[in-house]
Amino acid sequence: MPAQCRLDLLGVPCPLSWAKTKVVLAELAPHDLLEITLDDPRGARDLPRAAEAEGHQVVSTRSNAASWIIVIEK
Repeated sequence: MPAQCRLDLLGVPCPLSWAKTKVVLAELAPHDLLEITLDDPRGARDLPRAAEAEGHQVVSTRSNAASWIIVIEK
């Protein structure tokens, strides 16, 4: 069964948010899920694109008033 990890990137600007995400993804097994919480609009736009460009699947993206939650499958 795939594991699910969480990464809090509130207050972390892009592209540093993608760098931190890559470090965590590298530690996960194939098909594990990573739930990322961030509040940087640029990161919310660019992080899913960067993940897909590296072969990961964006499972979901949702937003609320001040942040986004992105789930990526390794």
